[in-house]
Amino acid sequence: MARAYHDPVMVREVVAYLGAESGGLYFDGTLGGGGHTEAILEASDDTRVIGVDQDPDALATAGARLERFGGRVRLVESNFADAAERLEESLAGALLDLGISSHQIDEETRGFSFRPGTPLDMRMAAGSAAVPTAADLLNELEERELADVFYRFGEERRSRRLAGEVVKRRRTQPFRTSDDLLGAIDTALGPRTTNQDRARIFQALRIAVNDEMGVLARALPALRDRLEPNGVFVVLSYHSLEDRQVKDAFREWSRDCVCPPELPVCRCRGRALGGLVTRKPVTAGASEVEANPRARSAKLRAWRKAA
Repeated sequence: MARAYHDPVMVREVVAYLGAESGGLYFDGTLGGGGHTEAILEASDDTRVIGVDQDPDALATAGARLERFGGRVRLVESNFADAAERLEESLAGALLDLGISSHQIDEETRGFSFRPGTPLDMRMAAGSAAVPTAADLLNELEERELADVFYRFGEERRSRRLAGEVVKRRRTQPFRTSDDLLGAIDTALGPRTTNQDRARIFQALRIAVNDEMGVLARALPALRDRLEPNGVFVVLSYHSLEDRQVKDAFREWSRDCVCPPELPVCRCRGRALGGLVTRKPVTAGASEVEANPRARSAKLRAWRKAA
């Protein structure tokens, strides 16, 4: 049952870039069903993993799958930014897989799909009262804020028209299920609306609900600082905004000088913090994409901390 929870993406590449066969302590910030962590632990008897997830269902599933490793794995219920900022140990490597798990998509009560009647929830931390649901955002954000969500995270050119339609509809009936949002999307975007368009809007809401860009922005420097010399940081991203954020961070850390060009004398750190392991994103091979279509959009980037 545990292996049906989610098929981890590019497992062999992740383990190889992390160098997990050398042992040490690794951080898996998005444990999911535990597939990547299992492979990291199998790479060496001297490897240990801190596995983090904010989804109690994922922790329960991964806990059962990883039980045979005993004290070599420590599970933490948290989002990966909070866990990274609290971390005191040094790491041989860190992994963030920014994709949503197959289980979360398939579980209709979680609200991550636009199947008919699906509740508009989308919280990664299932049931958390501290996190607003997608329905909360649709019913409570101002029109300009909604347009900003659709434009920034969904790259939707007709974001204002869609936000206006949402506000118009919620005056008579609050948004509760996927059908309510699909109706607004189809009306605002017109008869040529595709499932890809609908998926982008739903993804934009998910990113906003879980503050995914903000969490990533906090986690990147926190995990970089916890890496040992020569420690490797691997990120799998599935959205252009996430990949751009990771790419820009890894490149900036790899530069000797980050001063503005108009400064006559370098006043920054004056040395690179490390170097790129992957100059271009690594993607899944054809056989993996055929077996697991959700691997198609994955981009892997890796960075190594200076010795």
